Amino acid sequence: MSTTPAAILDVALQKAEASIVQPIVTNPSIAEKIDYVSRYVGNRAVVRLLLACSLAAVHLGNVDIRKPYTEIGTPDAYSGRYYDESYITAFINKHELPCNPTTAFLTPALRNRNTTLTPAVNLVGRPPKLYEAALQLLDDVHEGRITAEELLAQTIRCLIIARNEKGQRMETLLADLKKSEDAIPLSAEEIVTLLKQHLACRG
Repeated sequence: MSTTPAAILDVALQKAEASIVQPIVTNPSIAEKIDYVSRYVGNRAVVRLLLACSLAAVHLGNVDIRKPYTEIGTPDAYSGRYYDESYITAFINKHELPCNPTTAFLTPALRNRNTTLTPAVNLVGRPPKLYEAALQLLDDVHEGRITAEELLAQTIRCLIIARNEKGQRMETLLADLKKSEDAIPLSAEEIVTLLKQHLACRG
């Protein structure tokens, strides 16, 4: 394809922003898996795997999305790490998307591999369910249940929603702090009373 990876990401972003209310992926179980991987707070690397693999699949067109390692040695393999480091890093930083700051391909579960990432592969990552969901999503693209474009745009959509929710929570907390700053401070007598009541509590 002649379109650049950066342009593909911009198109996916526009599609995601236009579909905030309505999911891009209509299959409920696939949409649920994308949402789970995108929002899992304890491990932000796996969502980068989805972004890098789907971007490469859209850009190159003739690769197997499940083969993000050139070491596999087949014509349909590609370097997921190249797409991750060259394009995903700048994209997530520019749009402040909640992802790992560094490539997914240097994490223990995804480093130094040369196997096709099928659902049968045990990546020994934590939590296992997260990696299983990601591998299943790559398989969903390979089997034609969704397109790589849909996976990319839906993943970005979930990240935008998570980013916006976090921003709203921060605004609410800051507003609450501002209110408490404007409140009339307690008198010394009220503070002593509060302390007495606290100390009188059991435990």
